[in-house]
Amino acid sequence: MKGHKQVYFLTSNKAKFREAMAVAAMSGVRLRMLATRKVEIQSDSLQTIASYAAEEAANRLTVPVVTEDAGLFVDELNGFPGPYSSDVFKRLGIRAILKLMENVVNRKASFHSVVAFSQPPSRPKCFRGTVAGRISLDPRGAGGFGFDPIFIPDEGDGRTFAEMTDEEKNRISHRSSSFRKLSRWLSTLHA
Repeated sequence: MKGHKQVYFLTSNKAKFREAMAVAAMSGVRLRMLATRKVEIQSDSLQTIASYAAEEAANRLTVPVVTEDAGLFVDELNGFPGPYSSDVFKRLGIRAILKLMENVVNRKASFHSVVAFSQPPSRPKCFRGTVAGRISLDPRGAGGFGFDPIFIPDEGDGRTFAEMTDEEKNRISHRSSSFRKLSRWLSTLHA
């Protein structure tokens, strides 16, 4: 397994795949998009959701599989939408979070990402990335996806993720952090 390692990233989200692929490539890991059925269980834990999906797909397809689950955790909303972020975004959109945050002073929030790698017969190995920030007053920017237009990372310069280029976002995002950890780990295997 010297040099490049090829892994299948189980996602149908092309923007998420491009972000992950760019980060993984820096460590010599080649991600291939695997747009097949993903079993997503309901849980309050991103790690449980990602691990289950990775292990199920790896066992079914008999290839090394990576899955990722991520969420926006808003402090004043007791961590909501958290692991339910994708559903909340699809059903209610960005404006629903802004509506819940009307007249709220504490706008602290964080994005969390858990990447799970599974290759039978081993149990999944997980990598976590987190970025702290706050919720903007209004959506800003046309880039990114999901809640990116309302999330201002603390490590940034006051812009939302959606106002940044992919490269700028990948330097500090939760997803890039978890995929960097995965990629470093993969690049050390049988080196």
